[in-house]
Amino acid sequence: MKYSNFMEVTFKALSVNEGFARVCVAAFCVQLNPSVDEVTDIKTAVSEAVTNCVVHAYPKESKGDITLRCELEGDMITITVQDKGVGIKDIEKAREPFYTSKPSEERSGMGFTVMESFMDNVDVTSNSFGTTVKMSKKIASCPCEVVG
Repeated sequence: MKYSNFMEVTFKALSVNEGFARVCVAAFCVQLNPSVDEVTDIKTAVSEAVTNCVVHAYPKESKGDITLRCELEGDMITITVQDKGVGIKDIEKAREPFYTSKPSEERSGMGFTVMESFMDNVDVTSNSFGTTVKMSKKIASCPCEVVG
């Protein structure tokens, strides 16, 4: 499948890079002429996905990488956040509101719920070699057409 545009960036799974990821996606998606609310929704979903990687993917003693990819096709943005960490043992359980695998760290367990509420579609795949979260959102105000 051809996309009208894409970008990809890889960075360390450090909490200070969560803001970097939000700004990257926001700057890239302005090509679609999104509303302020649409940009805010996208940034929030990306923040949750990246934070999940930072908190859950890698043991504390070794922080791996996060790859962030954005693809534009017509009026649709697709964002993929991928790590090569320990994976999610039970994706369905992890997607339940208020479930957290780290209750001692006072986590709310709302990451996937937030992503799902701000994006049109959220797919999660995971195994012992990492997790991929793929999210998409149609930009209602976009005067775009597919370039091919």
